[in-house]
Amino acid sequence: MNSVIEKVTNRIIERSQKSRSLYLKQIQEMEDSPDSDRSKLSCSNLAHAVAASDTSQKKIITSETNNSKTNLAIISSYNDMLSAHQPYEKYPQIIKSAAKAVGASAQFAGGVPAMCDGITQGREGMELSLLSRDVIAMSTSIGLSHGVYDGVLCLGICDKIVPGLLMGALTFGFLPTIFLPAGPMTSGIPNDHKAKVRKDFALGKISRKQLLDSEMQSYHGPGTCTFYGTANSNQMLMEVMGLHIPGSAFINPHDDLRYMLTVYATEKLVAISRQSKNVRPIGKIIDEKSFVNAIVALHATGGSTNHTLHLPAIASTAGIKITWEDFAEISEVTPLLAKIYPNGSADVNQFHAAGGMSYIISELLNQNLLHNDVKTIFGESLEDYTKEPFIEKNNELNWGKRSVKSLDNSIIRPVNNPFRKNGGLKMLNGNIGKSVIKVSSIDESQCKISAQAMVFKNEQEVKEAFNQGKLDRNVIIVVRFQGPKSNGMPELHGLTPLMSVIQDKGFNVALVTDGRMSGASGKIPSAIHVCPEAADGGNIGVIKNGDKITIDLINGSLNVEADLNAREKNNLSNHASHLSFGRSLFYGLRNSCSSAEEGGGINLIKSME
Repeated sequence: MNSVIEKVTNRIIERSQKSRSLYLKQIQEMEDSPDSDRSKLSCSNLAHAVAASDTSQKKIITSETNNSKTNLAIISSYNDMLSAHQPYEKYPQIIKSAAKAVGASAQFAGGVPAMCDGITQGREGMELSLLSRDVIAMSTSIGLSHGVYDGVLCLGICDKIVPGLLMGALTFGFLPTIFLPAGPMTSGIPNDHKAKVRKDFALGKISRKQLLDSEMQSYHGPGTCTFYGTANSNQMLMEVMGLHIPGSAFINPHDDLRYMLTVYATEKLVAISRQSKNVRPIGKIIDEKSFVNAIVALHATGGSTNHTLHLPAIASTAGIKITWEDFAEISEVTPLLAKIYPNGSADVNQFHAAGGMSYIISELLNQNLLHNDVKTIFGESLEDYTKEPFIEKNNELNWGKRSVKSLDNSIIRPVNNPFRKNGGLKMLNGNIGKSVIKVSSIDESQCKISAQAMVFKNEQEVKEAFNQGKLDRNVIIVVRFQGPKSNGMPELHGLTPLMSVIQDKGFNVALVTDGRMSGASGKIPSAIHVCPEAADGGNIGVIKNGDKITIDLINGSLNVEADLNAREKNNLSNHASHLSFGRSLFYGLRNSCSSAEEGGGINLIKSME
């Protein structure tokens, strides 16, 4: 094992010893509790659980002996507006049929909300986005609270949905759990063409109708958006953490293979359920090594910066404490092996065709950058995830090794010839605070930028300044009071085309914010997730127009040339302006949010300690 990876892993284990022990104790207590055993339900309780079930289900669920009578829970993010979740409409029936075929039962235990950052960008609804993760976690736990299940199938794809589902599932860590992806939509127009159209619109060269036509050619059918944002980063992580059936992350929704993998996942969950001889509870499968593997793969593929928020939050539900220092040290020894839009021109379908996850995992394992000795839902090591599923001539599902070579070196490369020698994410530190920056597509000439600050309180103010030509110069744009405690930490993705236009004019431009960017910053240096955030008394709240800020990717620093201690803290209130459009319901969550480094929402470590 790589010495740095091993060092960070051991540090996480040592740091988490107390909370992890308490978590594992909780799992055992839940496993032994009569509240997890449906045979201990009263007759009235049990009758409620099966009232709407058919006769065969009732026999399985109410069996007095309960021997090998498995009942699975389905937790789904289905809705028919969002392309990524629409394919889940038919999954429950497929799962129920597959379970019945092997003598088991499956019940739809509950639905969770699924909102789309792509729709709410730049709008008030975006302020609910990050905190929806925690609502999803709570909704998952509510669905599982009835205590009649032997395993869980989690159906989720996008940004906050998968992290929320995983957080909820881990609070029921005694239950075996498998995540079922639905896959990306088929490829639309080339990503470089889409980016050009967006810049042309920002410059006023094309109409809104032309922009809409372009966008609809990109987002055009059922499935996940094909760029490598948080949604597809989620699928990558579930694969490398051993919660997917191997090779299932990026199969298109209507592919025959997708159907067969869904059936197989159901059969596999029955085989590892609480009623089986090979029970694999998710709380014991997911451990410190799982999270280190996740961080390595995130860096190696240039994944979403949102996971510097999600992974600490997810880890906390399993009693594991990870920090941005862990991310930073792992990044320094992890090569960047993939170029997927917005870090390249290829989409996830092209990435999958070029070698995909099986190739990435194989390369990282061969170089001792991933822990192989981990349990998964599939087996006893990560080696199983170096294989890809295929349909044999007899119409049976099987797995085989991919080619040892990349099929397209412009998309995916081996460890000995990477796109970068270190990871796609970097951590910055300085007198402004701690920050995260995505570096996978930043040109070397942009690795150190110094410029005067222009300070804004929201995305709309930046757009107005751009339209007035005030940003046509070397500038570092500071957007503050965008953190989780201030307004729920919305994404500022709408700034990317504007900043790209400024950069194309020959100016140095960068972003500093306590908000989010999702990893869609592309070629623009964007120091995001600054903490402490402004609403928490952070120094970003006292930066003034004209202050000289330096972003230094080489030395990992973020500083402003000013005596910040001499300045009075900005007491901007976040209450009155963030209560409409449902935001009032989230007021308590905003006020109790953890820092960005701790996940920007629920973090259970403190309660465990």
